[in-house]
Amino acid sequence: MNIDAAKYANYIQILREELIPAVGCTEPASLALAGAKLRQILGEVPEQIEVKMSGNLIKNTKSVTIPHSDGLKGIDAALWLGIFGGTVEQGLAVLSTVTAEDIASTREKMADPASCTVVLLEESPAQLHLIVEGTTKKHRGLVEILGTHTNFVRIEKDGEVLLEKAAGATNEDFFTDRSLLSVQDILHFAASVKIEDVEPILRPQIEYNSAMAQAGLEGDYGANVGRVIMENFGDSVANQARAQAAAASDARMDGCQLPVVINSGSGNQGITASLPVIVYARHYEMSDEELIRALCVSNLIAIHQKTGIGRLSAYCGAVSAACGSGAAITYMLGGDYDEISDTITNTLANVSGILCDGAKPSCAAKIASSVDAAIMGMTMSFSARKFHDGEGIVKSNVEETIEVVGKVASEGMKETDVTVLKYMIE
Repeated sequence: MNIDAAKYANYIQILREELIPAVGCTEPASLALAGAKLRQILGEVPEQIEVKMSGNLIKNTKSVTIPHSDGLKGIDAALWLGIFGGTVEQGLAVLSTVTAEDIASTREKMADPASCTVVLLEESPAQLHLIVEGTTKKHRGLVEILGTHTNFVRIEKDGEVLLEKAAGATNEDFFTDRSLLSVQDILHFAASVKIEDVEPILRPQIEYNSAMAQAGLEGDYGANVGRVIMENFGDSVANQARAQAAAASDARMDGCQLPVVINSGSGNQGITASLPVIVYARHYEMSDEELIRALCVSNLIAIHQKTGIGRLSAYCGAVSAACGSGAAITYMLGGDYDEISDTITNTLANVSGILCDGAKPSCAAKIASSVDAAIMGMTMSFSARKFHDGEGIVKSNVEETIEVVGKVASEGMKETDVTVLKYMIE
């Protein structure tokens, strides 16, 4: 069954918006982008900067290694690297042009604690919000990013407003309408989409994310979760799926300079939504077309779930992405709507609520656990086994279950997010 033309165009645009390349963790990249933009409008390096930022940005920048930085971590490192060596036009690959001289200049600035002041934005219209102000001897500049990692909503120089978007905007204002997403329509889209409409979007995800997984398996990154899995649990397709997804995160969280294609603003979610599907496709010798259609399922189901959860929260996004990959593998292996829905429900009933305590090496382990749960959920569904309505948060159909999980994450875990942040920055 085909979907109507309006939904078809909507789904294509959603994939274009979400599946973009990024180098390193997207939150430090967003800070670096703001820093690069600040220098661009000032025309020179500021002497001092102040950044006001939402708690989730702090959480996801504090402990992750920044690529092209010679091992630097932290908010001030991301900002100064962007200021000294970032290229605005590169988007979330802003730090690709950083040089050794830029790193040395960043270290020099970081040695002076007064050069960068960080303030928590306790109330904001969006979970992702940052305002960076900087001063030189003659000028003062301000840049503000809101809602998505690259969305500049305000730019000022010496009090003159160079850019200003609508005040009080929320995340939803920056996206193509996600309310049209549903599991059934996503499956219809994947089955009927013209491959030439989506291959240019999905091919980089296959190539970039596979290369990052290989780097993680071959190198010494983080806690080497991916390598631990391969060295101790065998080479079954399920273990390879867990290991490759984890290894890509190992490398990415520890500063590997390769790009990945993200999903829902997150490289780890882009990795989790794609690599297990790629591993299964290669194991079962699926065609490129079958893989691309399956990746449409995976990416869109991950985005569908994240729409209710929010871009950043206390809920680990690897769970949503793993649901997507589990559903896509079920689809690729011939599962019908009911089996795909049961895969999603079985996964959510198991691992919903894994805590997000920022970007760091343990993300790889959470990805491995989430992928494992998705594969078990799929195996259960093919065995006509599922969790039923009324068992915990499980509802009578997959859309209701997804909606409940979204409310648990976006409403129920608000205080959890505050508590996690408190102990992370204590």
